[in-house]
Amino acid sequence: MRYLKLLLLFLFFTSCQESEKERITRLVTEWQGKEIHFPPNPVFTRLLSDTTDWQIPNTDYKVLVFVDSIGCTSCKLQLHKWKELIEQTDSITDGTVPFLFFFQSSDLKELHYLLRRDQFDLPVCIDTKDQLNQLNQFPSEITFQTFLLNKENKVQIVGNPIHNLAVKDLYLKQVSGNASSTTNQPIRTTAEAEQMEINLGSFDKSEKKTAMFTLKNTGNHPLLIMDIATTCGCASPTFDKHPAQPGGVLQVNVNYIPKDTGFFNETLTVKCNTEKWIKLKTKENQIK
Repeated sequence: MRYLKLLLLFLFFTSCQESEKERITRLVTEWQGKEIHFPPNPVFTRLLSDTTDWQIPNTDYKVLVFVDSIGCTSCKLQLHKWKELIEQTDSITDGTVPFLFFFQSSDLKELHYLLRRDQFDLPVCIDTKDQLNQLNQFPSEITFQTFLLNKENKVQIVGNPIHNLAVKDLYLKQVSGNASSTTNQPIRTTAEAEQMEINLGSFDKSEKKTAMFTLKNTGNHPLLIMDIATTCGCASPTFDKHPAQPGGVLQVNVNYIPKDTGFFNETLTVKCNTEKWIKLKTKENQIK
């Protein structure tokens, strides 16, 4: 219940319209404590080539990741980020929290490419008949298609920890026994970005563009970037790992390779030792 309140509080303050707040509250409340039903005898494979006799384990916690067939799978999935989270979770739980990936997509060629590209060899289930979704009727938004489940397969936390750093912290705190997800909480400082938004202009699909942001430490203690979340897998951020002393700066670079055409806006959430995390944006006039 404590984590439900924290999640609702976070989503309230990050939502801009009252109707949106009500919708988020309804979804979180509806799914909190709800039991997830799995199809009988789901088949798991590794790299979409070798079937495995891996079964859904009866553990204290498990993470369910449902990926529907709508939109750009690569943009939504961000497998490299999942690998990082799985490694972090394993390190604080001795590998006792399994991650269950169910893919609804029928584009097996794209999935095969993504899994091999990111060397993601964990068991995954290709649910082309959409059985899992039919049993549970998941929300259509990707934000609400990932769940932390308890031993009875009841939802403890709903939200995507890859796209939302606050949700990621909730996951890690819950599975680690309500302990802090980090061993040492850094002393807080203040920071500001020289540019909050960068317009990358128009460019061709699959052409690489780079946006460079600079964060200045305006406080009295060292500034440290701990993580960056993106709203799209087309954006790949890198950042300075060393702390910046008061008055110093840290660089954030975002490589953007679009996989579709159209107009796009990308939001990056920079998790650093400031009171509020920093939101940066890139804007593309047109991807041709």
